[in-house]
Amino acid sequence: MAGSIHVGTLIEWLRPGGSKELLTPRRSEFWRLRKCVTDMNLTAEKSTLNVLACGSAIALLAISGAATFAQGSSPSTPPIHLPLSGRQSGGVSVRQSAPIPSGASTSVQIQVPGGYSGSIQSTDAIPETVDLTLSEAIRRGLQANLGIVNSNIALQESVAERLGTRSELLPNISLNASENASKVNLAAEGFSSSAFGISSAFQFPTTVGPFHYYDLHGALQQSVLNVTAIRNLQARKQAVEADLLQSRQAREEVVLAVTGVYLQLMADRALLDRQQAEVAYAEASYKQGRAQADAGNKAEIEATRSLVEYQTEQQRLRSQQGEVEKRQIQLARLIGLPPGTHIQPREQLAALSAEGSTPLQLVQLAWSQRLDLKGAEAQLHSAEEARKAASAQRLPSISISGTYGIQGTNPNHGASVFQSSASLNIPIFQGGRIEADTAEADAVLKQRRAELADQRSAIEADVRTAYIDLQVTYDQVALAESNRKLATQTLQQSQDRFAVGVADSVEVVNSEESLAAADHDYVNSLFSQHIARITLAHAMGEAERDVTDLFERKAP
Repeated sequence: MAGSIHVGTLIEWLRPGGSKELLTPRRSEFWRLRKCVTDMNLTAEKSTLNVLACGSAIALLAISGAATFAQGSSPSTPPIHLPLSGRQSGGVSVRQSAPIPSGASTSVQIQVPGGYSGSIQSTDAIPETVDLTLSEAIRRGLQANLGIVNSNIALQESVAERLGTRSELLPNISLNASENASKVNLAAEGFSSSAFGISSAFQFPTTVGPFHYYDLHGALQQSVLNVTAIRNLQARKQAVEADLLQSRQAREEVVLAVTGVYLQLMADRALLDRQQAEVAYAEASYKQGRAQADAGNKAEIEATRSLVEYQTEQQRLRSQQGEVEKRQIQLARLIGLPPGTHIQPREQLAALSAEGSTPLQLVQLAWSQRLDLKGAEAQLHSAEEARKAASAQRLPSISISGTYGIQGTNPNHGASVFQSSASLNIPIFQGGRIEADTAEADAVLKQRRAELADQRSAIEADVRTAYIDLQVTYDQVALAESNRKLATQTLQQSQDRFAVGVADSVEVVNSEESLAAADHDYVNSLFSQHIARITLAHAMGEAERDVTDLFERKAP
């Protein structure tokens, strides 16, 4: 029991020359008392007054001991409070939709949230133009992308919270040293002649002291049994596991974001090359029409119409150049390069070979390896442990504490002192706090269960959607390639017919427009196929592993 002193020990210690060891949290009052006894032995003629003064010191000791006892029991450990939802911020998503009426290729939208759209720019010297493969771009992204940095910081914070929770179960050891000097005003403490009914003829001591002492001791506090703290630690461990899985899932998100933008850059550059060819076709047609108009073989309107088409293709070329430049900035931001870097992809888009697995097989595989699903399971386990921690507040807890050190008036003549105590805390009535904590933990637990069930359904939807998109692109690529060949043949025939005078410039312009649309659809269909393939890998939780051979899966 903290603050209590055995009477025999106290008397022996107060006796001049006593050797008993004594240690209490309120040492100064005991030194006052010993000073009183010393004075009483030295000045017997004032023994009555000294006895009263010592009685005053004893009263102070009783009050301080009671206060120490009241503070001796430490408050119970509260349960941890988890956020209601365990879901992390949204990741990268890819959406493919039906083609617009003016084209035959699928519309693809890659949405990169703010947490993954930035990066920490490299401090190394970067050349103005950088040739990159997809693997090199992903490597840079995994090192510099802000989504990776944020997930690692979140994991570090979670580990710190676990360590803080664990500290409640480990011993707390400290070393304390002090040098003390004190003189007490008894009148200020309420002790005087009138308080004891003593005649004013007797002079009541107004002070005790001065007295000096030093103290050097070590302290130990240890929780022996605290079920709430144990459950809190288990909940934190599961939370760390969930954040660890989320940090690994962040790599999948970065792979999808970098691959998607890299493929967009490849498609934009392929469209730029196609548009340059369209400009060359339009220029040749204009020169041909201009020559025939100058020779009087064709009307002036034929040359004018060809010139309009030529300038229109030049406008499209400049717009496409701007798209390439903006896409380079977007990719540079993802992988930690300066925004002004000119990035040149090394790979070329080509048709991919078909997948042989069924949707059901892919769904089963995704459920077994998706990291965000495993993270949701860890979040559920964390909520379960937090619920047990809230309920465990009703159980008793046991703790021990103790101090051991040296104390005395002179460092050369100190005596060893110690104190030890054991506490048993049995909650009886906490004003409804335990019920409130339990109800809150129940709500979190229900939310985590619902999120886990929804996550399984969302994964199946992701896999099936990506599988459908991939299957559609196989037919689109084949048809787009056939249309491009036919459009090229049509343009050649129209130019030949215009040259011999059996067709006008309208037919040539229409053929050029058809070829431009066919080229655009072909490039977009290849882009859609590659995006669908990496999206399916992401839906299955293997984007980082599968992307390494993305350009090696070419159709025979």
